Amino acid sequence: MKQRFRNLLKTNRWLKYVPNSLTLCNSLCGFLAILITLRAYERGVDRLDVFFWSAVIICCAMIFDSLDGLAARIFNAASMHGLQMDSLADMVTFGVAPATLVAVMTHSLRTPNHIGRTEEIIIYLLCSVYVGGAALRLATYNVHAMLEKKSSDKFSGLPSPGAAIGICAVVAYAWSCDIDLTKYAFLLPAYAAILGLLMVSPIPYTHAAKWLLSVRRNRKRELLLAAMLLVVVFFRFGGLAVIVTLYIFAGPILALFRFFRRRATEKGQTADADPAGKAG
Repeated sequence: MKQRFRNLLKTNRWLKYVPNSLTLCNSLCGFLAILITLRAYERGVDRLDVFFWSAVIICCAMIFDSLDGLAARIFNAASMHGLQMDSLADMVTFGVAPATLVAVMTHSLRTPNHIGRTEEIIIYLLCSVYVGGAALRLATYNVHAMLEKKSSDKFSGLPSPGAAIGICAVVAYAWSCDIDLTKYAFLLPAYAAILGLLMVSPIPYTHAAKWLLSVRRNRKRELLLAAMLLVVVFFRFGGLAVIVTLYIFAGPILALFRFFRRRATEKGQTADADPAGKAG
């Protein structure tokens, strides 16, 4: 079987281009999401519909982002060129496109209230924090991928697709419930800035793709995945938003828990050592 597959690769060299083609589809989805987002300024369009479909395109790009790595392993086509191309595509799709979505969404929704110049600058600065965090996150990932011999099951910092889906889940939930975001639109850039800071943080995050691949070997993970699917089926976009938010903020919460537990352990060890020192 393996020999047949090797022969297939030798006789069909075009298969080597499949991973990069999928990566290219990822970047094109990001470009399309930006173009769709800008349609919010057209007259007579439902702006919430525009933002929803932009979020859908970004989520579709995540499928290509997952498949390109899988295809590279299957066709033995992993390369430094593919690694760099993957990060460039992610920068467009999970960095620039979500930040553009948040900036345009906030600006267009606040326009009826005559958005001020100062408020506009703050919106753009907060969205810039997201873009900067994504750029630094992807650069760090590239360096680790080049220096480390094998990948880990955890990321250091929130992955850029995780940050992007955090924004998309909020947009999709607002669309499904037809929420009037005019009063709350300013919270979106602040949320984007928090996501940007989490991307460059040292907080460990689970590798979602590897976690899903390991589900069949772990009974508890099977039950957890089944529970998440049920939540999404019954509560739809609301359930998806909750699951994504839990994933994003579980990292900082667990990091704080470990920090305080470590401090308590150190204090306990110090307290046990002091009586012995006084006795001496």
